[in-house]
This record gives sequence, C-alpha cells and structure tokens, in this order.
Amino acid sequence: MSSPGRHSTRSTPSKRSDTSGVQPLPPSSPGSELLPATSPAAGRRSARSAPSKRSDTSGVQPLPPSSPGSELLPATSPAAVRLNPGLHDIDLSSPLNYGTPSSVGSSLRTPRSGVRGTPIRHRSDIRSDRHMRQVNLGEPTSEANAEGAPTSGVGSAMTEAPQGPQLVIWGTDVVVSECKDRFKNFILRFTDPDAADDERVDGMNTDEPLYLQKLEEIHTLEEPFMNINCAHLHQYNTDLYRQLVCYPQEVIPTFDMAINEMFFERYPDTILEHQIQVRPFNAEKTKNMRGLNPEDIDQLITIAGMVIRTSNIIPEMREAFFKCHVCSFTTVIEIERGRIAEPTLCRHCNTSHAFTLIHNRSHFSDKQMIKLQESPDDMPPGQTPHTVLLYAHNDLVDEVQPGDRVTVTGIYRATPLRVNPRMRNLKSVYKTHIDVIHFRKMDSKRLHGKEEGETPRFTPERIQLLKELSRKPDVYERLARAIAPSIYENEDIKKGILLQLFGGTRKDFTNAGRGHFRSEVNILLCGDPGTSKSQLLQYVFNLVPRSQYTSGKGSSAVGLTAYVTKDPETRQLVLQTGALVLADNGICCIDEFDKMNDSTRSVLHEVMEQQTLSIAKAGIICQLNARTSLLAAANPVESQWNKNKTIIENIELPHTLLSRFDLIFLILDPQDELYDRRLARHLVSLYYRSETMNEEELLDMSILRDYLAYAREYIQPKLSDDASQRLISAYVDMRRVGSGRGQITAYPRQLESLIRLAEAHAKVRLSHMVEVVDVEEAWRLHREALKQSATDPMSGKIDVSILTTGLSSAARKRRVEIAQALRKLIQAKGKVATLNIQKVFQELKDSSDVMITREMFEDALRDLQDDEFLSVAGRSTIRVIH
Repeated sequence: MSSPGRHSTRSTPSKRSDTSGVQPLPPSSPGSELLPATSPAAGRRSARSAPSKRSDTSGVQPLPPSSPGSELLPATSPAAVRLNPGLHDIDLSSPLNYGTPSSVGSSLRTPRSGVRGTPIRHRSDIRSDRHMRQVNLGEPTSEANAEGAPTSGVGSAMTEAPQGPQLVIWGTDVVVSECKDRFKNFILRFTDPDAADDERVDGMNTDEPLYLQKLEEIHTLEEPFMNINCAHLHQYNTDLYRQLVCYPQEVIPTFDMAINEMFFERYPDTILEHQIQVRPFNAEKTKNMRGLNPEDIDQLITIAGMVIRTSNIIPEMREAFFKCHVCSFTTVIEIERGRIAEPTLCRHCNTSHAFTLIHNRSHFSDKQMIKLQESPDDMPPGQTPHTVLLYAHNDLVDEVQPGDRVTVTGIYRATPLRVNPRMRNLKSVYKTHIDVIHFRKMDSKRLHGKEEGETPRFTPERIQLLKELSRKPDVYERLARAIAPSIYENEDIKKGILLQLFGGTRKDFTNAGRGHFRSEVNILLCGDPGTSKSQLLQYVFNLVPRSQYTSGKGSSAVGLTAYVTKDPETRQLVLQTGALVLADNGICCIDEFDKMNDSTRSVLHEVMEQQTLSIAKAGIICQLNARTSLLAAANPVESQWNKNKTIIENIELPHTLLSRFDLIFLILDPQDELYDRRLARHLVSLYYRSETMNEEELLDMSILRDYLAYAREYIQPKLSDDASQRLISAYVDMRRVGSGRGQITAYPRQLESLIRLAEAHAKVRLSHMVEVVDVEEAWRLHREALKQSATDPMSGKIDVSILTTGLSSAARKRRVEIAQALRKLIQAKGKVATLNIQKVFQELKDSSDVMITREMFEDALRDLQDDEFLSVAGRSTIRVIH
C-alpha cells in the first residue's frame, strides 16, 4: 500500500476476490480531513495488513472534495486521483484494503464484474451510466434529493447524519457507517424465535441474542468465521438484507469491520489465526443454475447441486514481490483477480523497466476449482444436467468432495476472455463463475447427513429418546416398518435393507496380512416384474446422502468407475470419477442389473469385495476408494420366474458376482386371491388415508433419520465370546447340513456375511457388543434368503454351490453319471472309428431311466472330449480316440 503523502494512482488491490468498491465522500470544507475508522485491534496491527485468508473483496472509492451544497465531480475525474487521502488508515479492523478512484476509471471498460474496481451499475434502458452524479449524503438539502434520487431505506437516519465526510458504496447512496451500525444492532439484539427447531443452534440459549453466543464460540474455539443466516437478517432488517444481496462485495467487508470491532472490544486479549470473516448463507435469492442471468452478476446468490469434480489446490499469487536489478530497491504489488500490475519506473533510481519478480518472496493463497451439477429436482423434462464453475479460496478449499450435495452461497462473476493470449482485445461473450463464500451440505430429507462437514450433534433430550426407543423389544420391527411404508409386506427384505443402512463395523487386518475387512452389506433383489423392486431402490436412493442411482442398460464400465478427460481449464488429462466412486461411504443402487453387459459387470468384482477401484489408463495409475454398499435389482430372462431353473439360469448372472452378495432375495407374485385382496386394499388406502396417518409416518421418518445417524457415528459393536461361539457353531451346522448328501451349503464368505449382519443388528439395538440374539437374527435372515436363492429345483435342498460355482451338487453328480453312461455305450460298440451324434443321443435316451435333454448330452460329450476319449467332427460325427 502507498503512504498517505504519496498515494499511487493505481487502485490498491483487495485481499478478497469477491468484494470491492466502498467510496468515501470528501469533507465539506477544503481543510477538513477524513477520520480513520479504528478498533481495539488497531494497535496490534502493522501499517500494511497481512494477507487475508479470503480472496473475495476489494475497493472503497473516495469522492473529491467540494464546497458545501455543490455537486461533486464525476468518479472519473482526474481530481479524484490527485486529492485522494491515505485510505490505508481508514480500515484497521477489516482484513481488506480499499481501492482508489483510478480503479473506477479503469472499471468502465468492463462489465459490472470488471477486472478492476467496482464499475457503475449500468442502466441500458436510459443510458445514464456516465451521467450519474454523486452527492454528499450529509447535506439534507442536496440537489439529488430535490430531483427525487432513490434512497436506500435509511430514512430519518440520513437526514440526521452529521456534517462531514461519510463513506458510501460507490455509485449508490448506501452509507457504510449506517450499514455497520445496523449490522452491530442485528448482532446485539437478534434472537431466533424458531431456534428450538434448528439443529445448528443446539445447546444455545434461545432467549439470548444468537450471534453474541456465536461470538463467544469463536472466542472459545478460536475459529475466526461467523456464519450469518440471511433469513435472520431479512427478518430483522429488510433494507440491510437488500444491501447485502445487491452489493455483497462492498457490504461483506463492512460486516467484517463491525464483527471484528465487536469481538476485540469484548475479548481484547484474544489472538486469532486471522481476522473474523463473515460468511452469509441461505440467501432468499436462491436460483437454480438455469435461472442465472446477467442481472445476477456481482450479486449474492444461493444455488444447490451435487459436486461432480474438484481440482487440485492451485497456488494463486496475492502479493508480488519486485526487486530493481539496478539499485536493489524492493516493492510489493498486491494482485487483483490474477492481474499483476508490474511497476514500470523505479522511484528510487528512476530507471524504467528495471524490476524483476522474485517468486519465493511473493505471497500465495490456496484456490480450488469445483464443478457443481444441477440436481435432478431442478431439471426441466427432457434436458441434460447443467453445470456451473465454482472457485473456493483458502479455508473453503477441500471443504466438499465429489458426490456431496451442497447449497453454495457466493457472488456470481463474469470474467472477460481474450481473443488471443498475446493481444489485449476481449471477446464480447464473458465467462461466468461463482466465487464461493459459504458451503452448506444439504440433505434434510436424507438420512445421517452431516451439517457443514461436522459430526452430527443431538440434544440430550433427543439422545434420551433414541436410547429409550432402542430399549423397546420391537425396535427392530418398528424401524423396518419405517422403510418404504408404501410398499406392502416384504418384511424380511425391508429388514435386510435396514441392516444394509446400518452396516457392519469397519476393521483393519493389515497387520495380519489381509487388509481392510469389508463392513458394507450387498443385497440383490430378483423376481417377477412389477413386484416393487425399483421402488425399493428409489426409496433407498432418496434416503441416503451419498447415494447414486443408475440403470444396467444405461451404464458403461467407465461410467461406473472412472474415465479420463481433458480439463477445459488446464488442457491436461484428469480423472473423472463415476457412480461407484461418487457413492463412497454411501449406497449405489443399480436397476436392471441383468441387462448389464459383461465388461460393465466385470468392474464390480473388485468393488464388491476389496472396496477399491484400480485404474491404469492414459498414464494415470491409481487406486480409488469405493467403500459403497450395492443394492441391485434383476429381472428373470423369461420375464417370469421359472421355478424349475436355478437362479443362475433365471437371471444369467455369473456365479462369481452372485457369491459377493450377502443377501439375495427372491420377490415372486404369489397369484393368491387372499394376497391380491390385501394388496389391493393397501394400494387403495394410499389415496384416501387421513392427514394424521401422514403425520405419524413423517414422525417415524424423523426418528429413523436420527437413529441411523447416531448409530453409524457412535456405535461400533464388537463380538462377545458367546456370539463368537454361536457364529462358529452356526457355520459348522450349515456345512454339516449338506455334507451327508455331497452338497455344500456354506463357504467362508457366508460366515463373513453373518458377522456383518450380526454387527448391523447390534447397531439397531445401539449395543456396543454383538450378542447371541444378533447372531440368531442374522442367521435367520441369511437362511431365509438362501431358501429362496440357493435352492436346487430338482432336489428342493439348499445348495450354496449354485451361487459359488453356478451348478448344484446334484446337477454336477447327474452330469458325471450321464458322461459315464455315454462312455459305456460307445465302448459297447467295439472298435468303431466314427459314430453319428443323433443316433448315439437317441440310444442314450432309450437306455436311460431318467430324462436326458440335448443340453445334458452335449455337456457329457464336452466332458469326454476333455478326457480325450473322443472328438466331435462337425455337427453330426463323433470320432472315437483309441
């Protein structure tokens, strides 16, 4: 910054890249001086303020002095530059420094979000942008009032303002001191009447001023950020809210000044990492991405969407350090929005173009580019999702991750683009982005959504209510009924989905050489069409925060995993994550699972067991986390379930994939009159049920949300000795059932599934130990699923080999018997070189006591070929190998 006696004609750039332009009015008499705004923290600060953590504000513009009652010079007048006072003394408590009138002159070359300064807000209808007059608001008889100039709603406070200089927002009649006083009154007096229903203010006294308690939190936690709910501001003072929305780049630094003055008055000995920054959120000017238009530029907006990509941290230069290579004189130039104003003349030795940029003495700040995609609720029919570019700075870097659904509050910007990088000509079409001021994770209708990235907090009364619910003997059934209450019956399926939502306990067996133990539960729903499979998937998708919904036919392998694309900003190859990675720590719902092609399904093997995703393409080799639960739905090949076929034959999925599902449920249409009558009564009741029933259902939803959030965050159950012995005996019993008849009814994967389900059931009871009752329920649920999915249709017995090898033990034994019978039949014919396939098949059918199909015969031929007993030539000839 320049000294008061010798002020630079260039504007002093801001430390904040999303605010600018507060303008002081001059003294009414030539001899008066502009008084500095001081704070208790002023004595502890140097003349040149340290770089701020926030790159989002700039520019107070002073008007030139004038005689009382006369009109002030236009903002572009050269006199404004010559008579500019030392503005570095005005703002001692704000982390910002304001610009000079020279930035105004340069800003007329750009739109409202121009690269330098804050330009006039153009009125294209009356073309009055260069004829707007600035008046001294301290004079109640000003000519502007006589002409009917608009006011900012200050009212009587404006007419009673004392004579003398006042800071105003450039191009408006908004007085900075009045804006600051109003904000201080808001902080001192506002109490939230709806605080009892607001989870963000749990633990605070609702009768005391809300934001004074937050100031005390800042003093205690030493986190210098003040989140201001714009709805509270609008409720307290409509004019102040309007000024914040219309002029955020000028009003926010004013709020910063006020909050720092109040804080250091109350806590003068506190030392913070940097000065307190105000972060407004929940602006009523909420827009969907398609609704953003040029009149929103440089205004405070709030939009919602899902983060689909975040860039690496980009170092952005905030202060450039120059050194003269003739006399070694050094100077520091602050940078505004990426533009370095290199000094051309050394004022020490008067040498032109002698400065060299010293990078390691310059100051840098963090910056991150974020892509936000439109949420499906805001999309018009038949349209593709819209995306918008966000820029986060310093403390907001890495605040959100891909897959998060967030509400973003920031300032809408338009940036000029050059026609050629080597030329200064600009394109007429500007590029837009949003400078982020506040992130808020929004999933109020979803389960266990964490507010602002913090651990979910519950009041002691709420925790007591949840613990009382957990002590009830029917808590398991109550929570299961709250899952998709509009879907009739399917109780076991709802219980399985409930256990999937809770999940098991994540364990690390790295020391034992195994790595991480999967805690997520995978479920497959298969059966007849029209049995509510897709509705269950949609319900879970709308319930869980980090969830993704996709269809088997509309998904590709790279769409599920990750693909390489070119970054439009840097033109470098970057990795764009797919549905499975975006659903990390969530649930991925895949409908029409049987319609996937083999290449798409093959990527699921690693994800479903190792919970990772290995990528090696285009020179990018990495391993991504995909700790996601999979909830899939599949329809049978023949459109209706064939009970005479196994599950492998019905849905034609590879057995290597089916064995990775913990629970496989079969949903069939029973075709029973009593069932049909009950189902019809349930469906009709959905259309005429009373409002009280709706309210009860909403209550259950709220309890389910908090119950799940509390259990997942604070309950990590471990196996007790009794439960461990019961798991061992259950697994041994499962193996013993099929050993007598040569069938395999359990594998180690089934034991691991039992452990996960038992841990999830312990979480349902909010228990830190897995008891025998949890193992019994997990075994019952697992056995019910196996009865439906792993039953051999020929023997009617459970055979897990169907899921693990694709063939039941009975079918494998029958195949061996047919191959032996075919061998004996060919050997009985003596030394014959060739045989006719059709005749041999007919003879084998006639000599066998059981029915032999063509498929069984071909399997037997294939087995004998593998044993090198015969070979098949063409379609009709068998050659016997002697």
